[in-house]
Amino acid sequence: MNTKNIMIVGVGGQGSLLASKLLGRLLITRGLDVKVSEVHGMSQRGGSVVTYVRFGEKVYSPIVDKGQADFIVSFELLEAARYTEYLKPQGKVIASLQQINPMPVITGAAEYPSGLAERMKSAGIDIDAFDALSLAEQAGSAKAVNIVLMGRLSRYFDFTLEEWMEAIAHSVPERFLAMNQKAFALGRGE
Repeated sequence: MNTKNIMIVGVGGQGSLLASKLLGRLLITRGLDVKVSEVHGMSQRGGSVVTYVRFGEKVYSPIVDKGQADFIVSFELLEAARYTEYLKPQGKVIASLQQINPMPVITGAAEYPSGLAERMKSAGIDIDAFDALSLAEQAGSAKAVNIVLMGRLSRYFDFTLEEWMEAIAHSVPERFLAMNQKAFALGRGE
């Protein structure tokens, strides 16, 4: 198996680290070599957070270079647009339509770019953009966007539903398990 590369991008506090932990656990159960690396940019203040997940028979580096990402999973549209140069030509972006204003927008120095999903599509980027926040709220918590996104990502892998559910069970506290399972199912489209 060739090495596969996934980038999980968002802003601090959105749960990207839990998503990468869940994904890493799932991949390890398949006997794959997995490398996970986290890059925090002022994450406690709403800055960018990027997690690289690389897996295959043998992975030597945890970092995804420009033009190597098979998938970019984005919690926020502007973050998706920011990292598209990392996508392979046949890669896919999975993005929540949620918009979180960065500091320049909050201070009035800039405006949030409009039509980002459409602009990415026009540029030839294969993007699966959907309202992950509404699905998370439907599952019981806005904080479940990360699991909704993992549900959507699961559509593009041949792992069984049982394997995903086991990874979720090992990654979230038991009291939140049912809600996260529901969030995953909604993201997957079940």
